[in-house]
Amino acid sequence: MQLETQTSSDLHRVIIVGGGAGGLELATRLGKSLGRKKKAHITLIDCTRTHVWKPLLHEIAAGSMNPDKHELEYIAQAHWSHFHFRLGRMDGLDRAKKEVHVAPYFDDGVEVIPRRVFKYDTLIIAVGSTTNDFGISGAREHSIALDTQNQAERFHRQLTNALIRAQTQAEPVQAGQLEVVIVGAGATGVELAAELHNTTREVAAYGLDKIDPDKDIKISIIEASDRVLPALPPKLSMAVDVELRKLRVHVYAGERVTEVTAKGVYTHSGRFIPSALVVWAAGIKAPDFVRELDGLEVNRINQLVVKRTLQTTLDENVFAFGDCAACPWPGHDENVPPRAQSAHQQASMLVKTVKARVAGKDNLPEYTYRDYGSLVNLGRYSTVGSLMGAIAGGSMYIEGLFARLMYQSLYQLHLMALHGFFAVVLQMLARLITRRTEARVKLH
Repeated sequence: MQLETQTSSDLHRVIIVGGGAGGLELATRLGKSLGRKKKAHITLIDCTRTHVWKPLLHEIAAGSMNPDKHELEYIAQAHWSHFHFRLGRMDGLDRAKKEVHVAPYFDDGVEVIPRRVFKYDTLIIAVGSTTNDFGISGAREHSIALDTQNQAERFHRQLTNALIRAQTQAEPVQAGQLEVVIVGAGATGVELAAELHNTTREVAAYGLDKIDPDKDIKISIIEASDRVLPALPPKLSMAVDVELRKLRVHVYAGERVTEVTAKGVYTHSGRFIPSALVVWAAGIKAPDFVRELDGLEVNRINQLVVKRTLQTTLDENVFAFGDCAACPWPGHDENVPPRAQSAHQQASMLVKTVKARVAGKDNLPEYTYRDYGSLVNLGRYSTVGSLMGAIAGGSMYIEGLFARLMYQSLYQLHLMALHGFFAVVLQMLARLITRRTEARVKLH
């Protein structure tokens, strides 16, 4: 086991595990302040080389977004923002020695980086969440989750291959051959359904004349609750349901999946829905390894239980935030919801927290969740949402162009947190120019 010694070991050592939206924003902001001024040693650890904003994964899966145009290399961001990036997957923790254990990194079966140990003074865990298949028979073997860029790209390859196979085969398209079932009608599920409706028709228009999209391509959503988007306001849910049905997306609400096979999905009512591709987008949990982090308290879905300071309940030097943390929500019977806006808010608070710890202060800020509403984007067909709190002075339902602009601004705000305002403006102009010379969907 290799102990990686940080330069300037007398500095306060901050390790952030997980380079998702929250973790990367936190590392960037701490690097540009404490790292640049040599007031602390900031290290980000992630198991992948590049970052893509997770809410974009359904667009990558559908083919409406080319990931090469939107992924960010961690090592470059670390160089620009004065923090250190280390490639690898955390698999252990020694709280007594204040050590993070990182597994060896392999590429094509060859060990590239040996097992390492990192010392810390402040550890912040932001490893996000994975899809929870609830142990349903066949779900792991016969469905694809959309937790990572690799999974999204794998689904897109399988979808493209299915379309090409149907175009080139001698016999007509068979029933179920081009059917997609999405398990779970949360934001990911409904947004993916709408994107697939669009991109499958775009791909078919590029010379796949043997495929009739309205006849041969079928998209279904299965939801255990009695409506789509069960976690969001009923009015928003109803508006999305209407739009999905206009797109001929088959919505099976109140149906609980009991088995997934290579040929389709069975539900508790005895219904069988044939499918060539199944996407599992129902439920989340924190990664399984979180349960083994040196006795830290976790809940039933592996989330680290934290106080309002975002410190874990059993160790004041270990923090957690985002989807992998169960943070109390005062005045409610539930924890802070696992949304991008809560992770962004928590990252902003943790910047102040880390600065206070580096300065030797004991009084740390406490996190209060502010719900600014929800937005659901159905591609080029519709965008709906609700604005709440300080923005709307209550609750306000929005749709159409204004909702679409609000939705798109969320991604731009994430990019601004990483690159700054002027860099993001230049990127937007560059994409507008290059779109005229590119296909509207990814064809490979």
